[in-house]
Amino acid sequence: MSLWTSLEPASTTVDPGGGATVRLRVRNTGDVVDEYRFEPVGDLAPWARVEPQSLRLYPGTTGTVEVSFAPPRTSDVAAGPHPYAVRITPTEQPEATVVPEGNVTVTPFTEVRAELVPPVVKGRLRGRPKLAVDNLGNTRVTASLAGSDNGDQLSFDLDPSNVQIEPGRAVFVKARLKPREIIWFGSKQERPYALAVQRSGVDPQSVEGTFVQRGFLPGWLATVLGMTVALAIAFVVIWLSYKPDVRSLATEQMTEAGADRIPAPSPALSAPASEAPKAPPAGVPAPPAVTEPEQAAGAGAGAGAGGGGSEEKETEAPERTAATAVRQLAAEDPGGRHICYRVYVAGQGWTDAVCDGETAGAAGSGTPLRAVNIAVSGAKGTSGGAFVPNPASTKGEGHYPDPWSNAADGIDNYVGSTEEDAPDLMGFSVNVDGGRGAVCQSTYVHGDAWLGLACDEPGTGYDFTYAGTHDNASWIEAIRLTV
Repeated sequence: MSLWTSLEPASTTVDPGGGATVRLRVRNTGDVVDEYRFEPVGDLAPWARVEPQSLRLYPGTTGTVEVSFAPPRTSDVAAGPHPYAVRITPTEQPEATVVPEGNVTVTPFTEVRAELVPPVVKGRLRGRPKLAVDNLGNTRVTASLAGSDNGDQLSFDLDPSNVQIEPGRAVFVKARLKPREIIWFGSKQERPYALAVQRSGVDPQSVEGTFVQRGFLPGWLATVLGMTVALAIAFVVIWLSYKPDVRSLATEQMTEAGADRIPAPSPALSAPASEAPKAPPAGVPAPPAVTEPEQAAGAGAGAGAGGGGSEEKETEAPERTAATAVRQLAAEDPGGRHICYRVYVAGQGWTDAVCDGETAGAAGSGTPLRAVNIAVSGAKGTSGGAFVPNPASTKGEGHYPDPWSNAADGIDNYVGSTEEDAPDLMGFSVNVDGGRGAVCQSTYVHGDAWLGLACDEPGTGYDFTYAGTHDNASWIEAIRLTV
């Protein structure tokens, strides 16, 4: 070997977003002039730099280069020790490559972001917002969740109530708000509340929202009903108090008039009280008796009317699409914003429809998705387009082969294809409310993991969000959507 090296120091520490530098000394122990090229390798190579990148040394001379590290303050660089190395390649003797090794320890940092989706929910008996908690730091986060409001007007049910989030990942927490008192009559009332993310040794991080509680019946209806009941009671009281005794007066007058004109009946013409009633006059036929055949016919008719159910045909249950699921949510929460969806898995068919941040598909199964069925309520419709592989691409990226499809609230929207030879979904784009409303997504990419939560930004030119990958050789396996 014609080369001697030394790293000073061999181990160092660097803060994410900061920098650290080590010196690498090189001596030419050979007998010819040589030029040495330097290249950082290892996990931190993307954020390492060698200056200068080459040295020309005479025999017996020593040169120095500086190796600097500047990892970004993101979750891409995990906290802890990271081995690294510098590959030194002599120009005259390439086979005599030397790779001195060192160690850089990246310090941990924690950054948590929490967001309510949506920030305002409406309902009569309950509200169902979701809390998205993102770990933007480079170390695992463990936290507990709790809800609070002014005046103890709401009860909170959080699922889950404790979370562990890996760096660069997000967790959706389902919150269920229930008012402690029901508004039977009157206008809606706003009830502010807060959901807190509590980590050990750190002040709680609160996210504020509003639950708009609606009344079951409008306030004017209570006034009308009260006035109606009061008038009815008053009418009954007046009627019972001032009703004229017409019947008694007429009877007395008829009795007095009859006493003057009708003679008293003689004892001989009086009929005894025990005399039987007279038969009907002649010429008036008696009603016909019901014969046994007629009774049987009547019984048969009744049985026939009641026994029609034996001829019923079995009917197949209708398919439960995304629109079916979202219309059910809209009936329970007419003023809320909801999104339901299902996915078509290659070789398996449609999955069950899920809603508001639940998982559709099988993450980590290796099975690609071919199509997505989406429907919304309270979001003024949705539109989207499928992104599939493009074999003709020189960059290995996919394309949108078909125009975007659109659907109104409560109507099924489909992107992708369910045909046997349909391409796998690399991803898809989606927006709501004609690009004026927010929609958020997280996808599981084959061979990778769940991507971080991403939302569109209405009014900034980014009026849709893209879920998936751009690599022709990959695809998506599962999705989560919220509005």
